[in-house]
Amino acid sequence: MRTSVDELIQIQDRWYILASSSRIDDRTRVLKHDDMFAVLDRYGEMAPQGFGELGLYEDGTRFLSRLGISLARHRPLLLSSTLSRDNTRLLIDLTNPDLPAEGGAVVARGTIHLCREMLLWNGVGYDQLRLVNHGRAPVALDLSIHLEADFADIFQVRGTHRERTGRRLPPVCTAQGLDLGYEGLDGRRRLTRIGFSEPPKSQSGSESVFSVRLEPHAPWVLLTTYACEISDRPRPTPVAQADALARRRDELASTLTRDSTIATSNAAFNDWLERSLADLHMMVTHTHQGPYPYAGVPWFSTPFGRDGILTALMTLWIDPEIARGVLGFLAAHQATEHDPARDAQPGKILHEARGGEMAALGEVPFGRYYGSVDATPLFIVLAGAYLDRTGDVSFLRELWPCVERAVGWVLGDGDPDRDGFVEYARRSPDGLIQQGWKDSFDSVFYADGELAEPPIALCEVQGYVYAALHAAAGMAERLGMDGDPERLRRRAEHVRRRFEEQFWCEDLSTYALALDGSKRPCRVRASNAGHGLFSGIASESRAALVMQGLLAEDSFSGWGVRTLSSREARYNPMSYHNGSVWPHDNALIAAGFARYGFHEAAARVLAALFEASLHFDLRRTPELYCGFARTRDAGPTLYPVACAPQSWAAAAPFLMLASCLGLKIDAPRGRLSIVRPSLPEFLDEVHLKNLRVGDACVSLRLDRNGSRVDVSVLERRGALDVVLR
Repeated sequence: MRTSVDELIQIQDRWYILASSSRIDDRTRVLKHDDMFAVLDRYGEMAPQGFGELGLYEDGTRFLSRLGISLARHRPLLLSSTLSRDNTRLLIDLTNPDLPAEGGAVVARGTIHLCREMLLWNGVGYDQLRLVNHGRAPVALDLSIHLEADFADIFQVRGTHRERTGRRLPPVCTAQGLDLGYEGLDGRRRLTRIGFSEPPKSQSGSESVFSVRLEPHAPWVLLTTYACEISDRPRPTPVAQADALARRRDELASTLTRDSTIATSNAAFNDWLERSLADLHMMVTHTHQGPYPYAGVPWFSTPFGRDGILTALMTLWIDPEIARGVLGFLAAHQATEHDPARDAQPGKILHEARGGEMAALGEVPFGRYYGSVDATPLFIVLAGAYLDRTGDVSFLRELWPCVERAVGWVLGDGDPDRDGFVEYARRSPDGLIQQGWKDSFDSVFYADGELAEPPIALCEVQGYVYAALHAAAGMAERLGMDGDPERLRRRAEHVRRRFEEQFWCEDLSTYALALDGSKRPCRVRASNAGHGLFSGIASESRAALVMQGLLAEDSFSGWGVRTLSSREARYNPMSYHNGSVWPHDNALIAAGFARYGFHEAAARVLAALFEASLHFDLRRTPELYCGFARTRDAGPTLYPVACAPQSWAAAAPFLMLASCLGLKIDAPRGRLSIVRPSLPEFLDEVHLKNLRVGDACVSLRLDRNGSRVDVSVLERRGALDVVLR
């Protein structure tokens, strides 16, 4: 990348997101439906500023890169901009600045109200503009719409340079719109077909001008549609905007009937849960195997194995259908052969899958990429948890061969030196250097800050392996499958013993971040150790020490647990993985605290993230935020390229709440257990309605009574034991 003074910036991590401008609006607006998403400013417009991510995207390609409106060549003034509570529509109110009018008159600012409503549905963007003249005299003016399409691949938008690109086609002006096209090097033709409900008085390749006459209080409406066409796919067909909205809402309503309903005594907490659930539903994309939560907009709006699995685990208690879709999709895309270019090995679970021209041409390795060390054991964990949650034996029987292959990878290629630890070293020169959830290149290092030498055995991954082996043993027994469940349990116990021997750092009172290729520990205080509590691999006594360390001032910012202690050499509160706060990371840590009985600690983490949410635009929890210490006068500091919405961030509140409530669901036995429930001080009551367990359904009320939580069964249908422990 060349800066304004023609200096070349080189970033060691090829997949780093380049910052090209300081003009950043952290209040961007996002719409998404299946594979299509839009990132807009608060006006509903797109321009090349900030990180350059604004645009309309489909299948990894930007189909619209510039969108702007003007009245008499002047940009309107912003009044308000928000998303509907269900995330289906972007609602914007604008008005005119002081404008010149016919005959030398002036249209005073605030005379014209522009109401803009935008939504996405089935490959088409809908943009309705309604103008009302609140003055006493008619107004005649020109409305201009500025449009451009660069057809950039998402990796180009992120900053990756391409030596060659395809051919932009000449714009084609039609009676009711404009066609912008591109012929890719992958042989596909991409077309943005723009349609107007009113014919423009003039058009060029980048501007359409409409002559508008506004009588007092009489509305004038223009609907613009943006259909994203790809030559080898069915052509999307625009419908009336009202029909698109109705179909979108019908689809959402059918999804919401699956969810348990949560209501509490705290209105702000309810708002946080409502926005998080709306974000989760927006990120879920329909695949042939079922619903799959794409990772995050804009950079990761595509299937990611790890992200999908953890999102499904965190929301399993309210909607197990997401877990079924994730398991089905990942099973269908499980690796079957050795392919070093994609870091693939038989049985390994997908890291990510990408559309777009660069992935199709192999310019990036992520068309179908397997460079994830933890997705495979987590896949096994999710399969076992899904069986416990649903009792869906028939689906698990279908899935079992994939589970067996995943176990085979964990015990085989995942542990190449057969020392009991699953480890990684990339084989693709273009792949990820670090292949755990902290996948930035500088996230694994020694105490002096030097980067660790591969192969790397991460702390949290060994916990996932421990949990996976127990889950596989339990599934084999419940399904009546051939094999030796006790052998898997013995292997899990071997992993636990070896983990305690080699990862524990007595003087740090925590587990090492990782072991390097020579089995030297990376003696670093990091949040990874908290995942050892989530998986259950940590001993009781050491779990208490880990908890205390993670809540100490150097690790707990006041807004959550940092990814890295401020005492470590690479600590930077503005970094991606070395000092920031990640909501999903905190949710897993809180669940680990609750697992070991540290309920006050779990409630403290939940409270920190809830209080942080009060400062976020739209109450939307981002992928991460900076790890600066909490002060009385300021909220959390935003991270500039964080995805928002982001699936596992949206799912985090639900896991933390379930952990505090101590919910344990065993559908095969028809049992709902509430184990040592606790509520943070800001919650006096929690109502859970329509919680389905197998064919049964129950509604509960939990009331905080001092340090005790009282549980009442309000309604129960079907055979279900509710047990309070």
